[in-house]
Amino acid sequence: MPGTGITSNVVVVGSYVHDHVWLTERFPDTGETLGATGFATGPGGKGFNQAIACKRQGAAVTFVGSIGADHLGAAAREFALAEGLDCRWQVCDGAPTAAASIAVDASGANRILVNFAANLHLDPAFVEAQRELFESARVVLVQLENNLDAVRMALDLGARHGLLRMLNPAPVHRDIDAALLARCDLITPNETEIALLLERVVGQHIRAADVATLDDDRLHTLCRSLAVPTIIITLGAAGCFVSHGDDRRGDAVAHYRIAAEPVRAIDTVGAGDAFNGALAAAFAGDSSRPFRHAVMRANRVAAMSTEKIGAAIAMPMAAQVDARFGS
Repeated sequence: MPGTGITSNVVVVGSYVHDHVWLTERFPDTGETLGATGFATGPGGKGFNQAIACKRQGAAVTFVGSIGADHLGAAAREFALAEGLDCRWQVCDGAPTAAASIAVDASGANRILVNFAANLHLDPAFVEAQRELFESARVVLVQLENNLDAVRMALDLGARHGLLRMLNPAPVHRDIDAALLARCDLITPNETEIALLLERVVGQHIRAADVATLDDDRLHTLCRSLAVPTIIITLGAAGCFVSHGDDRRGDAVAHYRIAAEPVRAIDTVGAGDAFNGALAAAFAGDSSRPFRHAVMRANRVAAMSTEKIGAAIAMPMAAQVDARFGS
């Protein structure tokens, strides 16, 4: 509720999804039944994952989201409480807590089905009622697993209070447009998402499979066509690509790549969320350093998250990242 006295430097407005994860040597063919090699269940959802990743990197974070009045919603509250994560929950009587079925094969690849359920009913008025959080924060982070009117409200509150407005455009919503992107200071699509954004917003057609291999100047030009000040394309095992507009955020060059860190990946679910949460934490903590430093930190957190099974529970602690790579 408003007025609790909590001060956060990052506000994450987004989704909670309860994950059900099956491990398998390979994905079954159509009509085939395979025995799983393992099973796990726990908290997930892009917004919640990113909030946990951000908090574990040392930021003061508040998560704003929607759950059902059911046992999965109770599990969400319990995990957040154990994590020490401040949450503002909208409880929906008419929709269940979101749930996902995730299959992960021996290579770490995944296939996911999600019922977004209560996430699609996040009331913009409920988001606006949390406006005191935005008065002291430095970053607002949103995704697209909620209804777009709630996302717009969060970004507008961010603009009103001068926050860095981050959008992880995942999954790409059918109604996303240039007006929504214009509300953002920074977006973080992967290869598939940047291809969809370019097609839907500016009519540029590229194959997602070709994004990582495009010439840097060409990729930068494509990013600039979306008119978002900073774009980071996450490229999985190929690392990431950064493209700035006029404001380079302390970087020496307008565009560059950062290679992926070598890890033994067993589950890539949530790696993008680890990247986004860590990036928000790094920027909120010290925005005086060149932006490249925040991106490198996010890259390392994402890499380490793939070495454990699960989503929110796989997010590494700041001390673990420091021990592995240095601070």
